[in-house]
Amino acid sequence: MRQVYMDYSATTPVKKEVLDAMLPYFTESFGNPSSIYTRGLESKEAINAARAKVAELINANPAEVFFSAGGTESDNWAVFGVADAMKDKGNHIITTKIEHHAMLHSCEFLEKRGFEVTYLGIGPDGRVSLEELEAAITDKTILISVMMVNNEIGTVQPIKEIGEIAKKHGITFHTDAVQALGNVEIDVKDMNIDLMSMSSHKIYGPKGIGGMYIRRGVKISNYLHGGAQENKRRAGTENLPGIVGFGKAAELAKANYEEHVKHCSTLRNYLIEEVLAKIPDTYVNGTMDYRHPGNANITFEYIEGEAMLLMLDSMGISVSTGSACSSTSLVPSHVLTALGIPVEKIHGTLRFTVGDFTTKEDIDYVVESLVKIVTTLRGISSVNEKKGW
Repeated sequence: MRQVYMDYSATTPVKKEVLDAMLPYFTESFGNPSSIYTRGLESKEAINAARAKVAELINANPAEVFFSAGGTESDNWAVFGVADAMKDKGNHIITTKIEHHAMLHSCEFLEKRGFEVTYLGIGPDGRVSLEELEAAITDKTILISVMMVNNEIGTVQPIKEIGEIAKKHGITFHTDAVQALGNVEIDVKDMNIDLMSMSSHKIYGPKGIGGMYIRRGVKISNYLHGGAQENKRRAGTENLPGIVGFGKAAELAKANYEEHVKHCSTLRNYLIEEVLAKIPDTYVNGTMDYRHPGNANITFEYIEGEAMLLMLDSMGISVSTGSACSSTSLVPSHVLTALGIPVEKIHGTLRFTVGDFTTKEDIDYVVESLVKIVTTLRGISSVNEKKGW
């Protein structure tokens, strides 16, 4: 049976070049980077080389890049670190209703401890209003956090303009760039970003390793306490193979950026055109003007997305219903809810994301399979309606 992976926003396979770069650091070059003998110094050098590669991808100074366990830790670090460091200035945070749960749950935690959080809505295109954002600012606002690219509908937020607003008001600006890294151009200096979360496994690197960009001079407390690793910013023995892999993945992402975006957007557009042309009562959620190059979030009316997902899986096709992080939950997607989509239509929505290893033949197979599945499920739905079920 043909196997087609269409969930690159959930995770990506590790590229061979990345794996090859990592392997020596499991067995041969395994020294603790904190040790001052040769093996340790070699490991430290490998970490700094990876740090420079990640920094180059986002146009940062290497000294402003700190490694973490992933995007979730980095999001938590941003929220709790700023809340602690700036608590004497204020207790108000501005974010959006469509953030990743790593951000939303962190903000909810702070709300229970006396902080105030404003959750901005989004327009029909899936983007926040700059006017509403600026109007929400108070003299107690200490942090603005808006994700760069949404993980469900793929919409790209006006990050540079948000950064300018934050800078004008003297407020720290954080963005979750986990889905953006390697998929949209990022220049932390030009975009006025103070803090930025990153993850390796979204750019063909290993899982369990991510990063945080911290602009020099930004006030933020440490999230993990212990040793003096990461320039005394993030305690814990470094994930050496993971960091090396992240660095190599970042290097490849920068070198292959234009080819990657062209490949993904071409296949994504082809998928959408084929689905909308061959399957009636389907539509794409979110704008196509500012969008992740590989994301196609599509609603299929009159059927359940979970049933579609399972039938696709039986045909060797991997996709996601809503957010990959909550695909096991029957709770309607908070992102699609914020977009104003009715609950019954949310449950008929699938997220397809293509990547570097997706082919046109893969798309053809997926569309062919979808036509069969939708026809079958809508037929069952029609029979049930006639029976009064």
